[in-house]
Amino acid sequence: MPRSPSAQQILDCALSLADNCGWEQLHLFEVANQLGVGLDAIAKHFRQKDDLVEAWFDRADLALLERGKGGDLTALNAEKRLEELLMAWLSALAPHRSVTGQMLLYKLEPGHFHLQVAGLLRISRTVQWWREAAQRETLHLCRIAEESLLTGAYLRTFVHWLRHPTEDEADLRALLRRQLRFGPLILLLRR
Repeated sequence: MPRSPSAQQILDCALSLADNCGWEQLHLFEVANQLGVGLDAIAKHFRQKDDLVEAWFDRADLALLERGKGGDLTALNAEKRLEELLMAWLSALAPHRSVTGQMLLYKLEPGHFHLQVAGLLRISRTVQWWREAAQRETLHLCRIAEESLLTGAYLRTFVHWLRHPTEDEADLRALLRRQLRFGPLILLLRR
């Protein structure tokens, strides 16, 4: 291991350790020990443990954006593009699904108001990237309505995915399609 691990190496190490001990019990000094470096090498990339959570969700956002580059998406309708993109996002999180859920529970602990506010901003950011990658062009009130309805679809699908780890991908896609076909949302997506 290099003397100065990259942010990605630190994140991968933290996720691997958390798979064994759980997110709550993961300590940054253990990550440093595992990498054979001091805490200063961790602090160089992450100011606090929650920054690892943000980096993990950033990685999923990047997978969504990478999938958005696929030329095959342009031929699809808005609903199908959104489905493909969110499935790419969830697939990026899949290797550490249990830890991902634990990260969210950690953020929701009483007294973690600062993490909860950051969590709301994270949801908004992911939904914005989801819309952009799907090349949604709605404006003004239609955009506001679409963002709100997509946020609900995103959250319901994500929570379902976390709670049903053994569910078949086809069943998850069917659930997501139902979310995207919800009354007013389907009208917006067909614009």
